[in-house]
Amino acid sequence: MNGPRLYILSGLPGSGKSTLAQKLASEMHAVYLRIDTVEHALGELCDVAVEGEGYRLSYRIAADNLRLGMSVVADSCNPIQLTRDEWQDVALASGAAFINIEVVCSDTDEHRRRVEGRVSDIPGFSLPTWSEVLDREYHPWAAPRIVIDTAGHSVEESVRMVCAAVHDKDV
Repeated sequence: MNGPRLYILSGLPGSGKSTLAQKLASEMHAVYLRIDTVEHALGELCDVAVEGEGYRLSYRIAADNLRLGMSVVADSCNPIQLTRDEWQDVALASGAAFINIEVVCSDTDEHRRRVEGRVSDIPGFSLPTWSEVLDREYHPWAAPRIVIDTAGHSVEESVRMVCAAVHDKDV
């Protein structure tokens, strides 16, 4: 498929989503857009409690880049149908294709180790605890998507799985 794409990566914290999104953006020469960075910056710079503002600002940044012909990798938990629909609407309104990619870690022990062993790469940003990940609102998907299970796979293997699934979707 030609033209810009919006790669919408979704999943719980610690699933491998951000690591995979960063590598995918690099491989695809796409803009990388991370909700955690946007929300933390909004809260820090504006001294406000951020709720939906981070997503809404990110939609605008993604749309700007899609209209310029740049593909975008959107990295967010994307836990509910509303945000999932809004990301898709951004792509459609910008004349771009979208690909939903849900990142999971099916091995609970590995997922917990990841969450408990992470160090934030955003200065001043607090990562969620394992309990907070378990308690996080995350609705089951109804829409078609590519599901990538990162349990037991390297980042490179996971990127290859995404690329293969995207290629199969294009065929």
